Amino acid sequence: MEQHSVALQFPGQGSQHVGMGKELCAVSSAAAEVFARADQTLGFSLSHLCFEGPAEVLDDTAYAQPAILTTSVAALRALEERSWQPAFVAGHSLGEFSALVAAGALTFEDALLLVRERGLLMKRAGEHHPGGMAAVIGLEASEVEQICSPIREATGGYVGVANDNCPRQVVISGDEQALQMGMEAAQAAGAQRVVRLAVSIAGHSPLMAEVAAAFRWVLDKVTIRPPKVPFVPNATAEALTDPDQVREILGRQLTSPVHWTRSVQWVIRQGVTCFIEAGPGEVLTGLLRRIDRAVEGLTATQALAQPMA
Repeated sequence: MEQHSVALQFPGQGSQHVGMGKELCAVSSAAAEVFARADQTLGFSLSHLCFEGPAEVLDDTAYAQPAILTTSVAALRALEERSWQPAFVAGHSLGEFSALVAAGALTFEDALLLVRERGLLMKRAGEHHPGGMAAVIGLEASEVEQICSPIREATGGYVGVANDNCPRQVVISGDEQALQMGMEAAQAAGAQRVVRLAVSIAGHSPLMAEVAAAFRWVLDKVTIRPPKVPFVPNATAEALTDPDQVREILGRQLTSPVHWTRSVQWVIRQGVTCFIEAGPGEVLTGLLRRIDRAVEGLTATQALAQPMA
């Protein structure tokens, strides 16, 4: 497979599972080294948590975020051992930090400490300013926004599109009252399914402004280098290579919607014909099939099993 036709995509929160990274470390010394560095940097055995659990700790956002990043970077290093070099990198929400490590814009250690702090801040937000999120299946993002807009105007509360994951799969986010009204209105408008997600925050919404401000303070202490590979952020859905723009995008990531469909479509228009999902699970590979079936989607495990051209 020609390297210039490949993009790497990195998953976000929700892809974690007990056992992730264990088989990868058994076949890749570079992947094992990533987990060893994570344990040393964090001061506790993240590798044991990823490999053995328990699940209830791994699912805690303060642990899930560094665990997903570490597993994703381990997959990246294993792919690099096989000389996979992407033309573009992108990540879904949290996955943007893994993508920036892949692009050489962030060191692994800096990204790890950033997402650890991000997870702690988000956990605190859920405890002090609870909100929620819900998946809406069967309606387009534009239709869902038309549902949410009058609810915001009528209640003064907030509900809006947080994630446009793929055609007819949207996530909404908001405060309790407005979110509940949005879920009911989406169901009445013909959504096939509306499912409340198991989170206690209104992610990717203006309700995360306080957390975003605290995170920007942490972010300002970190060096961000020019990406060596074009980085396609969720907020703009087109490539960035300027480190100041990258910092600005990361600073408003928690309040900005995830335009994943647009991001993937933009990368495809640049001539990419294969996406490799570097990280635990295959959520993004599944979304890719719903965005464009003509494009090949591989997990890291599948890519590592392929003979190189």
